[in-house]
Amino acid sequence: MPAMSQSSPSLWTQLPQGSRSPCDRYKHACCSYDGHVYVLGGRDTSCLRDLWRYSVVCNEWTELNCTGEAAPEELEEHSMVAHEGFLYVFGGMLDSAYTKCRCALWVFDIAKQKWVPCQGKTSSPQTQMPTNRKGHSAVVLGSVMLVYGGFVDIKGSSQEFWSLDFDTMAWSLLSDCQQGSLGPGPRHSHSAAAHQDCMYLFGGLKGLREQRDFWKWNCSSHKWSSLRTKSGPSRLMGHSAVAYKDSMLLFGGGESQNSPKNCLWRYNFNNQTWGQVATLPGSSPPDKIHHCCTGLGPSYKSDTSSPSSNSGRQPRLLEDKAFRPFKNKCFPAPLTFLGSEGDIELETFSLDKCYGSKTLTQLEKSKEGSTGKEEPQVRYCLTFENKAFSKQWSCTEEDLLNEDDSDIVQHLPDLLLVLGGRPCTSLGPMSIWQMTLTDSEQPVKNKLTFFT
Repeated sequence: MPAMSQSSPSLWTQLPQGSRSPCDRYKHACCSYDGHVYVLGGRDTSCLRDLWRYSVVCNEWTELNCTGEAAPEELEEHSMVAHEGFLYVFGGMLDSAYTKCRCALWVFDIAKQKWVPCQGKTSSPQTQMPTNRKGHSAVVLGSVMLVYGGFVDIKGSSQEFWSLDFDTMAWSLLSDCQQGSLGPGPRHSHSAAAHQDCMYLFGGLKGLREQRDFWKWNCSSHKWSSLRTKSGPSRLMGHSAVAYKDSMLLFGGGESQNSPKNCLWRYNFNNQTWGQVATLPGSSPPDKIHHCCTGLGPSYKSDTSSPSSNSGRQPRLLEDKAFRPFKNKCFPAPLTFLGSEGDIELETFSLDKCYGSKTLTQLEKSKEGSTGKEEPQVRYCLTFENKAFSKQWSCTEEDLLNEDDSDIVQHLPDLLLVLGGRPCTSLGPMSIWQMTLTDSEQPVKNKLTFFT
C-alpha cells in the first residue's frame, strides 16, 4: 500500500469546547444542515439520549428537545441524515422491543425544533418495513434515503438494502442483494457516501471478519459493481466517509475495536484511484474509531438534495444575493518559513466581545440614560487563525445585516469535522477536530473574522 499522497496535504486543528457542550462519546450519529451540525445519542459510560446542535460560526452548542412520544429513546450505532428541513434517524435501539407495526424511524422538524410522529409505510402490501438494526449505513440520493446492512439482533450481519421515499414516506426493499446476488453481502460497521446518482460503500464487518472491499450502487441501473483498486485503505471497521468535490474522504476506523487509526484517504471518482492524504508538519489528527465525520462548506454540499424546507422556509438562492465580501485570495505558502522543528503555530476559535473604547459597564450605563444618540454596538468576533499563513478574511457589520449563521457558512472554507469516537476523553466535552485540505483549487482560508 503506497504511502505517497495523491492530494495536497491536510491541516488538522482541535477545536476546544466549553462547559456548555455534550460529553464525549462514540457510536453516535451526526449530520450537518444549513451551517449547523447535529449530534444524537451514542455511548460514554452508558447509552445516551440527547440531541445537540453545534454552530461552527459561533463555536456554540445548543441542547435540543429529545423527549416526548415522538422522540427516540437511547440509541447507539444508529444513522441520521438531513433532508429539506428534517432529520431522519433510523435504528440503534438497545434491545428487540419492537413489533412489525413499529419501525425504528424518528423524524425531527428542524424549524419547529420538535420530533414529529412518523412511522413510515410500505410501498406494497407484500413489503414489510425494516426492523431495528445497528451499524448500518444511510445516505441521501435525491429524495430517497438508502439504508444498507446493519447488525440485526440474533440474526447477525444483514445484507438487506432498503430505500425510504421522503415524499411518500414509503419503504421499499431493493431486491438486488437478495438470494446471494452480486453485492457487498452481509455487512455492518462499514461506511457509505453518496455522489451524483451512486452510493459508495467501503469495508466493515462481514460477520466477525473485517473487510476492505469497495462497492458502488448505481441508482439508474439498480446494480452493484465491485471497485477493485491496487491500493487503498486496509481492512477497516468503525470508520467514517463523506463526499467532497469529485472524491470521497475516508477517515479513521481500525482492524479491531482496540486499534484505532488516524489515516485520511481520498478516493477520486473520476480516475478511480485511492491516495492517502498527508498532513502538514506539526498537524496530526487523532486515532479514532466509532466516531462521526461531517463536512461543512460549498464543496461538501450535496447536489442530491434541495436546501428548501417543508416547514415553511424558502430555499436560499445565492444568485439573487450579492456574495459576501470575503477576500478569497489566500494560497498555501511554502513551508520554508517554518521553524527548525517544522511546527505550525495555531490559534483556534475564540469568541470575544468587542466594545470599542467602552467597557460593558459603561455601555449599560449609557443605555440607562440614553439621549437618543446612537450608542456603540456590541459585536461578537469569531476568529480562526493559522499563523503559518499571512492573509485573512473579514466582513463588516453592515454585510451581516439580515443574515444568519447558515448564510455565513456558505462562505466558510471547506471543513471536515471529526466528532467524538474512541478513545474518549473521560468526563470531558465532545472531542472535535477540524481538517482543511490545502488544494490549489480551494486554498486554505486561514484567518476568518465574523462580526455580528
